[in-house]
Amino acid sequence: MNRAPHPTPARLRALPSWVINQTAMAANRLTDRALAGTSSRRQFAILSALDEYGPSSQADLGRCTGIDRSDVVTGVNTMVERGFLRQRPDAADGRRNIVTLTPEGKEHLERLGALIADAQDELLRALSPAESKMMLDLLRRVVADDQDAT
Repeated sequence: MNRAPHPTPARLRALPSWVINQTAMAANRLTDRALAGTSSRRQFAILSALDEYGPSSQADLGRCTGIDRSDVVTGVNTMVERGFLRQRPDAADGRRNIVTLTPEGKEHLERLGALIADAQDELLRALSPAESKMMLDLLRRVVADDQDAT
């Protein structure tokens, strides 16, 4: 017997955590597709942090982006090889590396930003600009409250 799949149960659709998770999975799929062959979401996050905060240690990059330290190391090494970042030992602590964004890295970040903006537009295409802004504002409040609680 070949039956059509059941729709998602109403109990699940009523859960904010389920809806947010489904939205996050869609966002990740769209972003990964937009960045395919150019970079990863992690690399975009590292480049964004360096652009906003300036030279940083790998540990600080991991903390401010929520990326695991070993993934930061991999991402940094890849982007150093591509000429997007420079890495040098910290003069104050030779065990740490300081990572700096290069002009090529800044250009790459700008290209990635445009690709990601298109993916965000696709994700939110069912919403008006005002609804998109409201949703983002509300989700930021949820995230900020969660961060304050921990």
